[in-house]
Amino acid sequence: MRLLLTGASGFVGSHVLAHLLTHTDAEIVCPWTLRHRGNSQRVAAALDQSLDTAPDRSAWNERVITVMHDLATPIPATLAREIGLVDYVLNLASESHVDRSIATPASFIRNNVEIMLNVLDYARQVRPRMLLQMGTDEEYGPAPDGYAHREWDTVLPSNPYSASKAAQSAIATAYWRTYGVPLVLTRTMNLIGPGQDGEKFVPMVIRRVLAGETVPIHSSPDGEPGSRHWIDARELGSAWLHLMRTTVPEMYPEHDRPSMWHIVGAERSNLEIAQTIADILGKPLHYELVSFHASRPGHDLRYALDGSKLAAAGWTPSRPLEQTLADIVAWYLDHPTWLTPTEEAAHAL
Repeated sequence: MRLLLTGASGFVGSHVLAHLLTHTDAEIVCPWTLRHRGNSQRVAAALDQSLDTAPDRSAWNERVITVMHDLATPIPATLAREIGLVDYVLNLASESHVDRSIATPASFIRNNVEIMLNVLDYARQVRPRMLLQMGTDEEYGPAPDGYAHREWDTVLPSNPYSASKAAQSAIATAYWRTYGVPLVLTRTMNLIGPGQDGEKFVPMVIRRVLAGETVPIHSSPDGEPGSRHWIDARELGSAWLHLMRTTVPEMYPEHDRPSMWHIVGAERSNLEIAQTIADILGKPLHYELVSFHASRPGHDLRYALDGSKLAAAGWTPSRPLEQTLADIVAWYLDHPTWLTPTEEAAHAL
């Protein structure tokens, strides 16, 4: 089996790479660039994660083929020939930070749309068995209390990031119908795990709790903390591999829309997550409730996805959220340099 995995030097992509190395014998082609929050150390870490099951590290290196290319630009014919034919295309490459999308919306959206178009045009050429596209809960917009969005609910994004991901889904669906690209859409939310950039919520909380600083918690104007479903990034690789092994893409005209699956973890409020992290660290939590829209226009108080479809198809997360958080905290304590946001670390050099 041969795969094209985009975004392997990113946080989520590196965990998917590690899972595929451990649980398949696939040859994995990874186009990568350091421009989109990429970090070459994540690819090295993905190889290291699998050493316990690999008697010879060179076996992993031989299965991972890295090619330097920014997917926001078209894949030239020479590179397409170098990549060659693949059985699966797994697209994780995208900018993902809401605050950056608000600060520079046009370039942010343009980047994510260009990535999608270039990956789809490559897929049109090589005709894989499946193209897996990673989407987000935020494409649906906010979820009312007591309700979790189901696959193919109305899309109503609230900020430039979520709009860019909704655009990716729409463009991919158009290629599915017009060109027969074997698309499978997944949507997930609040992926956490080792190696996440220090700007994200979990490492930010760890950093501030360790320093005795106040943690900002987004809330409604009347003080209700925001809520999310949280899932270990390592579980995404597991869910995707399950879909690759057990499903066949639904195709037009037999079906009026492509396959879609929600990959869902446990729901907790932002305050509950922060308090759990503080408890794991054995330190007090100092926090401040911040009105979510005043501090971040386009921010939504609650997101929620219904994961019952994938659960009925035989996949659920492998361990409790609290165990995942304890594991993540331990990793950051062993790797404290990762707690500093990338931009701050670069300015410190």
